[in-house]
Amino acid sequence: MKKFLSFALALQLYAAFPDYYYKIKNTQKQKQAFTEILLPLIQTENEKIKTLRNKIIAIFNDPYYMLYPQKVAFLAKVAKKYKIKDINNKKEFLEKINIIPPSLALAQGAIESGWGKSRFVRLGNNIFGHWIYSNKGIAPKSTYDDINITYSLRIFPSLEDSVAAYMLNLNRNRAYKKFRELREKFYENNKTFTGIDAADTMINYSQKKETYINMLKQMIKSNKWQNFDK
Repeated sequence: MKKFLSFALALQLYAAFPDYYYKIKNTQKQKQAFTEILLPLIQTENEKIKTLRNKIIAIFNDPYYMLYPQKVAFLAKVAKKYKIKDINNKKEFLEKINIIPPSLALAQGAIESGWGKSRFVRLGNNIFGHWIYSNKGIAPKSTYDDINITYSLRIFPSLEDSVAAYMLNLNRNRAYKKFRELREKFYENNKTFTGIDAADTMINYSQKKETYINMLKQMIKSNKWQNFDK
């Protein structure tokens, strides 16, 4: 963990994959460095989500929470961020505000960014392939005369912002409703929700569909990342 902390401190200075990372030639050493760089950011964001979740639970445990304007305002603010229509819907709050299995985040980060080597990471700290429907991001390399491309790759100020956006995407986007429902079932039964479990619900994340699910599982297993889900 000391190594992870040192890399996290380095990231505060660079806010991106540091130059030395791209100079690593040995594949196994680069994979290890990728994990050491990304894992602390994933863990930190998960801790933020845990803190928020606990605060939400504490509010709903107060039978008179609606009498306190500050609590109601806080719920409204969080509901807007997580796309929750009814601020009294405790079930939806808890389904949407929960951690992402670290092994899943590592696997998706590695696949989507080519182990941090893609130009989207180098130019925009975009680890997870996030698109935006505007031309304010990084334009795709492939363009077609007969197709009007109205999207670009989102630019993030830091890797930390990219991780936060990825987790928010899984936690509120309707495309990942099955992911959230399955996660909540595991939590209700006091079972650990792993990246392997979550991978089966990621069919909408990539056009590769079932192939993508198999890629995620293989990536997690081959790198033993499931150990980080405990």
